[in-house]
Amino acid sequence: MTRTIISSPTTEVVIGFDEPFVIIGERINPTGRKKLAEEMKAGDFRRVEADALAQVAAGAHMLDVNAGIPLADEPAILAKTIQLVQSAVDVPLCIDSSITDALEAGLGVYQGKALVNSVTGEDEQMERVLPLVARFGAAVVAITNDETGISEDPDVRFEVAKKIVNRAADHGIGREDIVVDPLVMPIGAMGTAGRQVFHLLRRLREELRVNTTCGASNVSFGLPNRHGINTAFLTMAIASGLTSAITNPLDSQIRSVVMAADVLAGNDENCARWIAANRSTAPAETGRRRGRRGAAAT
Repeated sequence: MTRTIISSPTTEVVIGFDEPFVIIGERINPTGRKKLAEEMKAGDFRRVEADALAQVAAGAHMLDVNAGIPLADEPAILAKTIQLVQSAVDVPLCIDSSITDALEAGLGVYQGKALVNSVTGEDEQMERVLPLVARFGAAVVAITNDETGISEDPDVRFEVAKKIVNRAADHGIGREDIVVDPLVMPIGAMGTAGRQVFHLLRRLREELRVNTTCGASNVSFGLPNRHGINTAFLTMAIASGLTSAITNPLDSQIRSVVMAADVLAGNDENCARWIAANRSTAPAETGRRRGRRGAAAT
């Protein structure tokens, strides 16, 4: 089975079909967070540090770091944010930007093997991002859209993923370092969005043999009770082959779903993590980190 290894100086995380599901904390992202954007632009990273510590304490195995702030020096801010986060927590990071210069700045200061978020199937972008990924020995998230946009046909998206995997190989990047994002669309706007993703995830696992990730909360955008939709989606996606997700580890329902999925998939030996997190005799352990694959009690 394909194993994608991401690391910090002290911690290694493995994304794989026969590995525990990997939660990538989503909260270090100024998009839609006006206060955080203002603080990061002004050089105030106290909220970033607090978010990093809280997500790891809640059970995040990795953290996504984004510094996309309009009219700001994104390369400099992203590099500074990565250094700050790595000084505060020991989990590996996903470096998130659509700007190549920002990705290069982030990779330049990162300690360990990062996950780059992301590259699309557009020829021009692949030729900008993939050499950078190869030069820094990173792994990369592959987004399944190209010059034609996002297809509603999951088989077309599969071909985009296959194109990226083949192009990455030309740069010396193996399929084990490609983590494909099937692109989760809002189910409220596209009624077949769930079925599309589940179909694509199965093909990516069985035919292309690549690991996968997604922005899980996208599926519930615009709907009430987003938690209910998100947890049901995540359960079904994991069953279809999803091996990691960029999501909110502070959501106890998300943590519980992931831990239960690990139990049912046989990736929690002797149900040890589930028992440790849910035993009624140890309420004082609620919220405590339990190692690289642990999670907080619900």
